[in-house]
Amino acid sequence: MAKTIFQRIIDREIPAKIEHEDELCVVLHDIQPQAPVHLLIVPKKPIPRVGEAAPEDQAVLGHLLLVAGTVAKKLNLAHGFRLVVNHGPHACESVPHLHIHLLAQRQMTWPPG
Repeated sequence: MAKTIFQRIIDREIPAKIEHEDELCVVLHDIQPQAPVHLLIVPKKPIPRVGEAAPEDQAVLGHLLLVAGTVAKKLNLAHGFRLVVNHGPHACESVPHLHIHLLAQRQMTWPPG
């Protein structure tokens, strides 16, 4: 199977604006932002989607949420932000590699879809 765009970014085959990186994940700016701040929090381990995560992925999944909070603090997003995880085509999943969208600096609406 071919590498996803995220795997190619992680492997530095494709450039990206990286906001944060550690041993488990990378946080990059979305190239088609849907808010003034739109980051993608991507695990380095290629998990296709959240519904396919395994019990051994629990630590990585929790780490992604903690990184979201850390990055939000770093960027002074105290007024709020939204985290979104898409699963499958009906949820507009465009890359089959789990990632969390962090959206901020605009008023979000509810329901979101």
